[in-house]
Amino acid sequence: MSDLLKTPLHDLHLRLGARMVPFAGYSMPVQYPSGLMNEHKHCRDAAALFDVSHMGQIKLVGADAAAALESLMPVDIIDLAPGRQRYGFFTNIVGGLQDDLMVTKTDAAAREAGFGDLFLVVNAGCKDSDLRDLVTNIGHRCSVVSLPERALLALQGPQAVTALARLNAGVASLVFMTGGVFDLAGSRCFVTRSGYTGEDGFEISVPADEAVRLAEALLAQPEVKPAGLGARDTLRLEAGLCLYGHDINETTSPVEAGLTWAMQKVRRPGGARAGGYPGQVAIERHLAEGPPAKRVGLVGLERVPVREGAHVFDRYGDRLGTVTSGTLAPSVNQVIAMAYLPMNHIEPHHEVYAEVRGKRLPMRVTPMPFNPHRYFRG
Repeated sequence: MSDLLKTPLHDLHLRLGARMVPFAGYSMPVQYPSGLMNEHKHCRDAAALFDVSHMGQIKLVGADAAAALESLMPVDIIDLAPGRQRYGFFTNIVGGLQDDLMVTKTDAAAREAGFGDLFLVVNAGCKDSDLRDLVTNIGHRCSVVSLPERALLALQGPQAVTALARLNAGVASLVFMTGGVFDLAGSRCFVTRSGYTGEDGFEISVPADEAVRLAEALLAQPEVKPAGLGARDTLRLEAGLCLYGHDINETTSPVEAGLTWAMQKVRRPGGARAGGYPGQVAIERHLAEGPPAKRVGLVGLERVPVREGAHVFDRYGDRLGTVTSGTLAPSVNQVIAMAYLPMNHIEPHHEVYAEVRGKRLPMRVTPMPFNPHRYFRG
């Protein structure tokens, strides 16, 4: 643990009694004394504060930034309106997912505040390679600037807006997948109404040396309690959201992963700006012909948790695939999982069997999310 990196909130986590674990090279809180179950339910019922400062924050600066970024991903960035955010992913030459990320096209106030023309949040385990790839591939077209001097907080839950609006009432004007600059507890922050829990909420980029002050101001609100990586994982799994390196990776195409909703029409075959990104041929082949397998949701018919790595079989004992994420879900009170199954096994209600400690447990294919999304769309 002594060799791990620490976020700016590390000492605060220790004061709050967090159990720290290694994650993506950082010492991170997995849970606090109240426990994972309480943290999960508090996020669903009120508001939970997560430290996600291990994530990478990058800004792109320059008039050509949007077009340059589109050369690395099959996502419409050029047409994104100022102040709007979009989910996307970098692809590699074989059509796999190099990383997934959030991209915001900044408005005039955010640009003036120094957040660039595009503001990116990338995964912790990929941020060094993402930065290197961005500099190598588009650094001649725009400035690529890493922002290690900034921390990132996620305030999630149905009462998140109530708590955050006490610090600045203006945040209530944001709707899902929009962002802007706001002063919070004396800090100039870039705030987006987004998150990784399926709930309404916000992600807040704050100067690292001011992050503790802001976190303490948020935790002072009666609706807010701290939550760790454990609850973040169960919340995102109930929401049917992918975890990079587990449910998606460099060998998974966005079609297999069920992420084609994030590929806008203008970037697909026949669109005005179709193609021109790594892996175009393989991805367009999957779009046209269908992939060999697809990510599905599974619900267990017995109350035995099915974890990542469990093999999945059909009724005849033939192996179909492997579970990529699984848990006993607190909100839906069911065993849930995600796995990749062949196309002839992905229909809802289809029954398969996951092997746990030598026993094959029945599971049923089910639509996702497992728990309804409650984003605020205005």
